[in-house]
Amino acid sequence: MFTIDLHTHTRFFHGRRALGDRFDPYGVRLLAAVARYRGLDALALTNHDYYTPFRAEDPVLLPGIEISTTRGHVLVVGPDPPRETTKGELRPTEAVDLAHDHDCVAIMAHPFRNGDIRHSTAEFDAVEVNGKHPENRRRAERLAAERDLPVVGGSDAHFPIEVGRAYTVVDAPEPTAEAVVSAIREGRVEVRTSTGPVDRVLNRLYTTVHRRKGHLEPPKNEQA
Repeated sequence: MFTIDLHTHTRFFHGRRALGDRFDPYGVRLLAAVARYRGLDALALTNHDYYTPFRAEDPVLLPGIEISTTRGHVLVVGPDPPRETTKGELRPTEAVDLAHDHDCVAIMAHPFRNGDIRHSTAEFDAVEVNGKHPENRRRAERLAAERDLPVVGGSDAHFPIEVGRAYTVVDAPEPTAEAVVSAIREGRVEVRTSTGPVDRVLNRLYTTVHRRKGHLEPPKNEQA
């Protein structure tokens, strides 16, 4: 068994690609330091619409990318994710097909925020419980059950302090990208969320921010 945060970012900000590329190596070290402190075995690096390879053994760094589709975000994790995509260009079905063409899993990211991707008919491999809004866990589990899909966890960390707020226990012989892909596809995964004092404060903060931005759909509107 291995504990893996399947959704992390190496920078605090979106856009400004050139500046971000220079910062990424430092971001990786910060993420890894917090992951070690929290006892995680691996992290998936899933930056928005680009993938830069980084290697480490403690924790293991898994290749990934978060694709911004026309209807929401798709996490792609595996041995050979696409190197770059254009924000808002791909439909969810195209993003999922691209992930599968690269021998990766396609995970429906934060299905109740930033779009209506939960209504897509794309053939996802899993549904995410997102660390920024762990209160949506039951909704994500219902959505996954309706589609007969496993549920995975990822922190969606842009700041190192967020690492491990949600993560996945993976039943695999080793924490490699290939083994993780197989475990997710076969449903050998379990979600864990962190509920400490800092986590509760961050949860309230993100709920307030995302509702003000209009990115978060209230539970009463969700029929899933």
